[in-house]
Amino acid sequence: MKPKYLVRSQDVPSYRPANHHHTSNQRLIGPETTGARQMEVVLGTLQKGGGALPHAHPGVEQACHLLEGTAHVEVAGEAFDMAAGDTCFFPADAMHVFQVTSDTPVRLLVIYSPPYAESPDKLRRPAHD
Repeated sequence: MKPKYLVRSQDVPSYRPANHHHTSNQRLIGPETTGARQMEVVLGTLQKGGGALPHAHPGVEQACHLLEGTAHVEVAGEAFDMAAGDTCFFPADAMHVFQVTSDTPVRLLVIYSPPYAESPDKLRRPAHD
């Protein structure tokens, strides 16, 4: 019998998130995998040159823990570089950008609270001038 609260990444389908390029995500923890209702955990794999265009998640906080590779991050006017083992936080409603800087793929865990669930109504892009 399969445990209800154990998720094996090889059993989770991947999807291509909106507003990202060269990115594949797997929703590890969420309603469809464990019944989680207050958080969501995603495993992201971003190839060289991959990343997220400027965007924000209204009402949704996000944390990213870098497992492999390096990346450049901008959030709410702050910019920094990340290496494996680093974790960053994106406050709800804060514009942010994530870009792979390594020659190898980036793997990261992304935690959303409340769950983002890749809903188009929860994505805000910068206004165009």
